[in-house]
Amino acid sequence: MSDVTESPDDSTRQTVVTGFFLLAVFVPMGLTLEALHALKVPVYFGSSMRRELWTLAHAHGGILGILCLVYGSVAERWLSAAAGESIAKWVRWGAVLMPLGFLLGGIGTHEGDPSLGILLVPVGGVVLIVALVRAGLDCRPSRST
Repeated sequence: MSDVTESPDDSTRQTVVTGFFLLAVFVPMGLTLEALHALKVPVYFGSSMRRELWTLAHAHGGILGILCLVYGSVAERWLSAAAGESIAKWVRWGAVLMPLGFLLGGIGTHEGDPSLGILLVPVGGVVLIVALVRAGLDCRPSRST
């Protein structure tokens, strides 16, 4: 047995950092949305599309931030090093693109339609699906201690 613990690779560490930043942005966003709602701020209440998209940005940003933290916790134990580094990049990109798409889609709504930023949502979704399928296919038994 070794007393030295393995440090996570840079890609896994970056994924964990991304998770914390997503939570640092999108959890307070929920509080902000509640304040906008409570104060009946016109920019927020002026468009039901904007309210819905910003709520989706908040929810997806928080959940995907947690996904990044979970990935960082399990990747080194369950994924090969080569696949884990690549998958971590896909997880990070998907976790950022999806809530960013919802957020940007709600900024420039016009006559009930979201802005073009919404196009980032399906791109982020596909990137996440690719990452999750790749992780599932690469999953291996845990190392014995």
